[in-house]
Amino acid sequence: MPTEDLVLVIDKPRFVVKLHKNLLEVDLKKGAKKEFEDVLEAKPLLRESLGFLFQTLIPLDIPLKDIDSVSADEEGQVKIVIPSRRDILIPLDTKEAKRLVKKLNELIPIEKQRHLESLWAAEKAAREVELGPDEGYDEAVRERFRPL
Repeated sequence: MPTEDLVLVIDKPRFVVKLHKNLLEVDLKKGAKKEFEDVLEAKPLLRESLGFLFQTLIPLDIPLKDIDSVSADEEGQVKIVIPSRRDILIPLDTKEAKRLVKKLNELIPIEKQRHLESLWAAEKAAREVELGPDEGYDEAVRERFRPL
């Protein structure tokens, strides 16, 4: 990830949390889990297939568009809810937790909207290829709903 899109970094003794404009990274600093995490993150195919199995042991990078909700408790435990995956818990102090949750709650809706817009644009492009430019699409819709 380019450093210019880095929004927030929280450096803890055992891990580092990096919040980018469109991604949340939780990276371990050392040990066997760190090496395994590096292998999974370097190979997208492995991450997709094995990442689900090892999600409880090794935190993987999370696109913000995939996050349902974020909250922090009074002890600073940040809970990230992702559909079809186990919730991620990040132990921070209360001040860091509040900053992370605030930033995530600002960025998640923006990234979800950006993702939706790219899906809509792809769908529109696919329709144009199938039916021709907008006029062809409009004509096809009119033809379909023309009274008998």
